[in-house]
Amino acid sequence: MNSYSNTQFINFLQKELFLTVGDIAIALRKHQLNNEPLAMLLWQYGLVDIEQLERILDWLETNQ
Repeated sequence: MNSYSNTQFINFLQKELFLTVGDIAIALRKHQLNNEPLAMLLWQYGLVDIEQLERILDWLETNQ
């Protein structure tokens, strides 16, 4: 189990990467349907670029 909460992760996405609630909601819906990694969904849907994806993965690694 992860030590971070979903709220902390979503706050990171909004405050550090400036994603909108709508952007996050799109990826969360797909994540809930298919249980795919949220970070990859954000990238696949073009909501983050490769540098932002790296920042997300770094954040996840640091906060596990």
